[in-house]
Amino acid sequence: MSKASRREARERLRQERLKEQKRANRNKMLLVLGAVGLAVILFVGLGITVINLQQGSSNDEQWSGTLPQQTLQQDGSVVLAEESAQAPVVEVYADYQCPHCGRFETENGDTLKQLAADGEAIVHYRPVSIFFSQQGPTAVNSLRAGAVARAAADYGKFVEYNDKLFDHQPAEGQEGYSPDELKTWGEEVGIEDAAFAERVDAENEIVQRFVEDYFPQLNQQARDQLSQDELGAMTIPELMEWGADRGIDFSFLEGTYVNEVLDATWAVNERYSSGENAFSGTPAVYINGQLQTGNFYDPQVLTSAVQSAEPGSVDTQPAAGDDSLQPSGDASPAAEE
Repeated sequence: MSKASRREARERLRQERLKEQKRANRNKMLLVLGAVGLAVILFVGLGITVINLQQGSSNDEQWSGTLPQQTLQQDGSVVLAEESAQAPVVEVYADYQCPHCGRFETENGDTLKQLAADGEAIVHYRPVSIFFSQQGPTAVNSLRAGAVARAAADYGKFVEYNDKLFDHQPAEGQEGYSPDELKTWGEEVGIEDAAFAERVDAENEIVQRFVEDYFPQLNQQARDQLSQDELGAMTIPELMEWGADRGIDFSFLEGTYVNEVLDATWAVNERYSSGENAFSGTPAVYINGQLQTGNFYDPQVLTSAVQSAEPGSVDTQPAAGDDSLQPSGDASPAAEE
């Protein structure tokens, strides 16, 4: 390739990047075609390949305090707070396959629990899947862990199960979070209902169908029939509706916890779509809706930010039958996501 051709290629690349940024600011979740032919979401964990936490890594000093109430929300997220707490809301968006999320949990998991137990924070756990469109174990691990964490929330054991998942986080690209392991960890945190194990198996089937069949088929048909510009102008939900109109049915997701994890992923991109608070990857930590930047992995930095913030408002509503201990005065109607 000549120098002139290389310059032209670089200029085309620069112009395309500018277009992509503009589309992101219009609340669009962009797609690019990866080398393996699968659509990949443009947001990735910040420097995701820099830190690779190996399976089995965990914090040896386990937190020994008493957890405050865990309140399941209508969207599948979980609020950890003292009853009637008036405190800043700390939203934590994480993907269980994201190495940086594992690092954040190792450094700050116990700090968040203590802040919640002391009534200094309302911690809002919001699992997402930034890797859902990847091939193989990466997508399977991400979705399977997120769905089963949601199942653990049905038993009031989300936080404990969240710890188990990050303690046993598989290395990126390696198989992990097997159904048998997920069931065992449920027993270890005190979930004895056989329905939990049944749910693990059911969600695993949905994950396999989504990763191995549905999304590759959707992606292939989109690549065959849509231009890059048309793809770039679509959100993933819009792409799924486009596929449904052409016989690529996603109704198998209805009523599943896999679908709740996916919905949470679409929702955060809609809610924090542009500006200084734009969601661009995991972990993402927001205090009263303000994205935390800088060294928020440092527990002292995070604690200082929380303690200097005003009381905030939870933007979701408790699930049916689980609203008695929602932080008083903080719950506002669920945001349109």
